[in-house]
Amino acid sequence: MASYKIWLLVIILIFCFLIIAPPWNLFEKGVVIQGISKNTSEFESGLRSGMILQSINGKAIDSVESYNKLVNSLNLEDSTKVSMETKSGTFIFYTNKELSLIVKEIPKTKIKTGLDLSGGARALIKAENKTLSDSEMSDLIAITSERSNGFGIKDITIKSVRDLGGESYMLIEVAGATPGDLEDLVENQGKFEGKIGNITVFSGGQDISHVERSGQQAGIEGCSAIQDGEVCRFRFPISLKEEAAKRQAEVTLNLGIDPENPQYLSQKLDLYLDDNLMDSLFISKDLKGQVATQIVISGSGSGLSRQEAVKEATKQMNKLQTILITGSLPFKLEIVKLDTISPVLGKEFTKNLLILGVLVFVIISAIIFIKYRKIKITSAVILTMFSEVAITLGIAALINWNLDAPSIAGIIAGMGTGVDDQIVLIDESVSNVQISLKEKIKRAFFVIFGAFFTVIAAMLPLFWAGAGMLKGFALTTILTITVGILITRPAFAEILRRIQE
Repeated sequence: MASYKIWLLVIILIFCFLIIAPPWNLFEKGVVIQGISKNTSEFESGLRSGMILQSINGKAIDSVESYNKLVNSLNLEDSTKVSMETKSGTFIFYTNKELSLIVKEIPKTKIKTGLDLSGGARALIKAENKTLSDSEMSDLIAITSERSNGFGIKDITIKSVRDLGGESYMLIEVAGATPGDLEDLVENQGKFEGKIGNITVFSGGQDISHVERSGQQAGIEGCSAIQDGEVCRFRFPISLKEEAAKRQAEVTLNLGIDPENPQYLSQKLDLYLDDNLMDSLFISKDLKGQVATQIVISGSGSGLSRQEAVKEATKQMNKLQTILITGSLPFKLEIVKLDTISPVLGKEFTKNLLILGVLVFVIISAIIFIKYRKIKITSAVILTMFSEVAITLGIAALINWNLDAPSIAGIIAGMGTGVDDQIVLIDESVSNVQISLKEKIKRAFFVIFGAFFTVIAAMLPLFWAGAGMLKGFALTTILTITVGILITRPAFAEILRRIQE
């Protein structure tokens, strides 16, 4: 009956290997679009970050090097037709400008690495002379994310962290960026404006009294088929303050009707964030010269399927709602700590960590063999250590956790705790106490569970210590020892029982 513990370990290991390194990824050709600038021919054709680019003008791409050669061979002096084939479809556009795509190799594994290993910049930011509430921090993160898109910064992670004193910070990590990129992102407070022509009719925050985020009046209002897929429209109401409504009435009074779309006025309402155009909205002809405090914002999102279209429309709606509420920050920001890591140093650091991991395996295996002089027990310990690392990496890949240096240190710490537990099991099993092997293993697990809860209690505060910088260490340590207590330790005990019998 107990053999199910070993089979459970084997099944989970196979599942984790499939998550970490899916076999189908090994045969995938092309490059991943890592970044693409807005307001370019590529973006307007439908290309997006995350798509896998397979060919340009019918010529196959199998690496970043082959992509660069193809791009350099394009004659972009005149308006050139460019056809890009991706897994999502073929996108055609005409351009005479240098392509704005940033591409990278298709990852062979699902494991994501942090800045310590991949290089980039990190900034710890707080509001100047102000303690932010949870809602203010959420708004700050939302608008900073929008501003990062406007600046064209790619591969950015923005999250809230808290130190042991309870003070909140915003942590920004950008792969492949420089400290100057982050300074540009937070130097200015941010400015959101709604313009008709060149006239500003309202500004985010100060002129908007309410934005409906949910309920019957806000959401997807319908979808329809188009040539290349589906398009879904969204709508939500906003409330303008009286002064902003009057300005809008004065501007729209002199507008005509759009001849191509008679239900709208001749000019659109343009939304700007930090002087960058974020979106353009049609103005209903019924609002001409009207002091209207209630306005319905509408827009659309498209996709190859209805599900993708709904997802894109919802994303666009949430983006607009966010910038209408938080477009202009009411407080200044200051950078508390700014770090930069070279990609070259990151690769060297990764190499050193791998060497360290191998040394840990070798040293622990040698010590176990010297102590017990049994190759079967030593092999069981090695297998258990390997299993715990593999399952922890599988969980990290499944939840898209970025593994940085503290995270890997946490895995090594968890391995050390696991070896301690296995030594307790081995010592109990070979002890001269006159009780059954089953009772000896029960006694060992009593000690192991006590140590488990002690480590958990010690790790939980590290989620907040150092403004969250040690969160990766705490998480991977907890994951590794939890995997051990639930999966690998019972399996090891069963293997040990079979060896002893």
